[in-house]
Amino acid sequence: MISELCERFGMEFPLFAFSHCRDVIAEVTKAGGFGVLGAAGHTPESLEIELTWIDEQVGGKPYGVDIIVPNSMDAKDTPDITPEEVEARIPPEHRAYVESILAQNGIDTKDLWQRPRSGFGDNMRENGANAILDVAFAHPIKLIVNALGVPPQFMLERARAEGVAVGALTGAKEHAIKHCESGVDILIVAGTEAGGHCGEVSTLVLVPEVLDAVKDFPDVSVVAAGGIVTGKQMAACMAMGAAGAWTGSVWLTTIEAETNPAVKEKMLAANSRQTVRSRSRTGKYTRQLRSAWTDAWSADEAPVPLPMPLQSLVSEPALRKIDKLAESGDPQAKNLATYWVGQGVGLMNNTVSARSVVYDFMEDYANAAERLANSVAGD
Repeated sequence: MISELCERFGMEFPLFAFSHCRDVIAEVTKAGGFGVLGAAGHTPESLEIELTWIDEQVGGKPYGVDIIVPNSMDAKDTPDITPEEVEARIPPEHRAYVESILAQNGIDTKDLWQRPRSGFGDNMRENGANAILDVAFAHPIKLIVNALGVPPQFMLERARAEGVAVGALTGAKEHAIKHCESGVDILIVAGTEAGGHCGEVSTLVLVPEVLDAVKDFPDVSVVAAGGIVTGKQMAACMAMGAAGAWTGSVWLTTIEAETNPAVKEKMLAANSRQTVRSRSRTGKYTRQLRSAWTDAWSADEAPVPLPMPLQSLVSEPALRKIDKLAESGDPQAKNLATYWVGQGVGLMNNTVSARSVVYDFMEDYANAAERLANSVAGD
């Protein structure tokens, strides 16, 4: 395929696949796309294991790593914060509310809470992020992406020194301009349809809006994201001027995906209206599968979610327990179970391999491009 990104990275098809699952990354890259491993939850040691395995699988084909270093978060400039200090920042009413949600659904809460580990949230601060970057840059990655906010200067400088392209996700025109001014190479323009952290503007509006706003930065490639789960959607975005597509949700129901089987089953049955933007998981708005958990956090009596990363200390212990029980068949836990996913979930109706998804994208894209070419020829 003729594409600026294919030429730049040596990929066959400008389809980027974000996933926390190394198997998805390897299969997409081997099939001609570009896998991007989500590394925010990794330690340097665990990331080394994952990237070494990917290197062995992909045979030199391109892949990347995605981290989260937000521009704003609780105690962002306090790298030596102790577990006791972190714990003191969590109001007791938030834990009590989580306990009430679980108790109302017949789930025991006695073993729910643990003291935050030393260094909690470090991966989102400079010291922890640099340790992750040390590992990432020791491998032949082609792209490093910041998933939330303008990439920090230390990340940009290190990437430049290593000859690695820098990408950043953006959900608003004004943020896109700041990204370009900082020196990014790739803008991942994510509409509100996207799973995970997302803004309020639809992909169909946001992509052309950003393309117009950043036209004075011709060296920056714009990649479309948000609800894209088919090749025809990818073709539509590229017809608007995008250089490729960034996808995440579509890989969650693949054979290789790490998704909890109970949640995967819910995704396969869901329609496009069964997602919701909620701060209940990370403290920032993320789109996720609507469930009794997200409904509870939108109730009038719900406390205001805590800032990132404190809300994760409230939500993740409960959601891990919910997932475990849901996987074992507990019906009330299944009702509560949720995960990040975009509105494209309504088009994700079958479980197939990640490689098949890439090939389906290619075929679907080609058919859409042919239809578009025929419409021009017809005129």
